Amino acid sequence: MLRQLPRFEDPNLIFGYDTVGDAGVYKLRDDLAIIQTVDILTPIADDPYTFGEIAAANSLSDVYVMGGKPITALNIVGFPEKQELWILEKIIQGGTQRVKDAGAVMLGGHTIKDDDLKYGLAVTAVIDPKNMVTNEHAQPGDHLILTKPIGTGVISTALKQEKASDVAVEQINNSMLTLNQLASEVMMEVGVHACTDVTGFGLLGHAAQMAQASHVSFRINAHSVPLFDEAMAYAQQGLFPGGSKKNYQFVLPSVEFSAHIPQELRLLLCDAQTSGGLLIVAPPDKSDVLVDTLKARGVLAYVRIGEVTEQREKTIYVE
Repeated sequence: MLRQLPRFEDPNLIFGYDTVGDAGVYKLRDDLAIIQTVDILTPIADDPYTFGEIAAANSLSDVYVMGGKPITALNIVGFPEKQELWILEKIIQGGTQRVKDAGAVMLGGHTIKDDDLKYGLAVTAVIDPKNMVTNEHAQPGDHLILTKPIGTGVISTALKQEKASDVAVEQINNSMLTLNQLASEVMMEVGVHACTDVTGFGLLGHAAQMAQASHVSFRINAHSVPLFDEAMAYAQQGLFPGGSKKNYQFVLPSVEFSAHIPQELRLLLCDAQTSGGLLIVAPPDKSDVLVDTLKARGVLAYVRIGEVTEQREKTIYVE
């Protein structure tokens, strides 16, 4: 559909809607560009304040993917008339606190009446375009590092069906509301080749986008991918959101799974994530430093899950 939209021929436009970038980027001068992104969620947590924190962290993520520094944000709200206003207040309080934690400023926002509750942010960030990280420069021999566990989709579905434990819910909430700021700062210090975040298209969906943009293939060790503690148990009960199943069908033609990979794990690798971690592509001589520094900074996970190869018949090989 986006192919039918008019293209903008502007020499300062680095990434627009017709590219594979994680956010829009516009150059203001040779050493300064703005990053703009927007995202919005339906409730992913029962507590309104926590939901606001998660939605804000999710919206900020595309800025951190590129190594940018967020400077301003705007609230975007869809709110049902039947809902009590204290719920909206708590959501915005949570979102505003995450924006403060990011070192940015909340400028205001816009609310519309909606049958379903929705909340997110429009975010503006700054970056030196010469130092920007994109998702299109992965090179053969590079290592793949993941900074958050997988499984928010399946555990959220279990929660909606009142089958998730309090421990599992607390785990994913703590992960989802955690900003990718520290991971972004570390990758910029160490120096990496590419990055994306793992969100709605699942690990394999976002990895495939990166590999295709870079004209390479990925080899992923399925059993090295970190999972939330109870994710596999809920996966074995088939508690996947519809988006995860669609992701699996979408990537299937581009992925070759080793025969020993069980179906539940294949689906988990496609599980639709909310406010997931960064998938960082680091040169082999820097991956150990990257992992050690992520560990020292207290990032949730810091696991090497695979490597980049020359472009092959399939985009991703899961072993």
